[in-house]
Amino acid sequence: MTASLAPARPLGALAAASRVLPAARLTALGDAARLVFRGREAAIGPAGEAFGVALPREACRFNAGNGRFAFWLGPDEWLLLAPGAEPAPLFAAIEAATAGLPHSLVDVSARSVGIELAGDKAAFVLNQGNPLDLSLDAFPVGMCTRTVFHKAEIVLVRHAPDVFHIDVWRSFAPYVWELLEDARRELA
Repeated sequence: MTASLAPARPLGALAAASRVLPAARLTALGDAARLVFRGREAAIGPAGEAFGVALPREACRFNAGNGRFAFWLGPDEWLLLAPGAEPAPLFAAIEAATAGLPHSLVDVSARSVGIELAGDKAAFVLNQGNPLDLSLDAFPVGMCTRTVFHKAEIVLVRHAPDVFHIDVWRSFAPYVWELLEDARRELA
C-alpha cells in the first residue's frame, strides 16, 4: 500500500487530546502489517519460519521475536503482526513457504489498529467494558484472545502484568478509545 493510499489514522486527534494518567496510559500504536493465517498441520511450521516467529500451538497464547508477534486465535487461525513492516514482502514469503499446502493467508493490515493500555490500573479500565477476569492467574502474561469491549470485537493481548494490547477494527477504534477514556476518568 502506498502512503498516498493509506487509510487515515482514526485515532490521531483523540490520542493528541488524551490526558496523561500514569495509572492507565493510553497510546495509539503505529502502522503494522497484519496477516491472518489459517492452515493445516503441514503448513504451520513453514508459515512460522517464513514469518520469523513460530506459530504458537497452545490455545490463546502468542509467540514473539524480532519485534513480530504470532497470536493464536483459533484451532487453525493465527493473527501475524509485524509493527512498522510492509505486508507485501511478508505475504509473499509466507505464500512461497506454504505453496502447495492447504492454507489461507489474508492481508488485513488496513482493517485494524492497535491501542496500548498500560499502568497498574489497566486491567481495571479494561474491565469497565470487558467481561473477562483479567487477574494474572486467569489472564497471564503471554495470553491473547478474541473478545469484546462494550459492543466492539477486539483481540486482547497481555504483554506484561500491566501492559495490554488491543487490536480493533479501524471503524470501531474511535468508539473503543472514547470508552477507554471514559473508564480512565474514574481514576482522575
